[in-house]
Order: sequence, then structure tokens, then C-alpha cells
Amino acid sequence: MDLQLRGKTALVTGASRGIGLAAVRALVDEGVRVVAAARHVEGELASLPVEAVAG
Repeated sequence: MDLQLRGKTALVTGASRGIGLAAVRALVDEGVRVVAAARHVEGELASLPVEAVAG
């Protein structure tokens, strides 16, 4: 699905699992630059092409 978000930036909190991680994956697939905030930056989040921030 093309949401016309390519080139935009999104901030996702709670990004290390569940709905937050699913949102990160969907946004990355749409070509969005993602800043992902989570308590622990590890696992699948660390392997995605995002700027991960522990917070």
C-alpha cells in the first residue's frame, strides 16, 4: 500500500515490540525515515534501518 509517506520522518515510541515494532516495520516499508524510541534498543529493533534511541 502506498501511503505517500516516502521521504517523511516519523517518531515511534514503544518501538521495541508489539504495536510499536509493527508500526516501525510498516513505516520503513513505506520509505519513511524512522526514529524509534524504546527502553531497550536490542533484538529486532536493532537490526532495522532506523535511528534507535534508548529512553
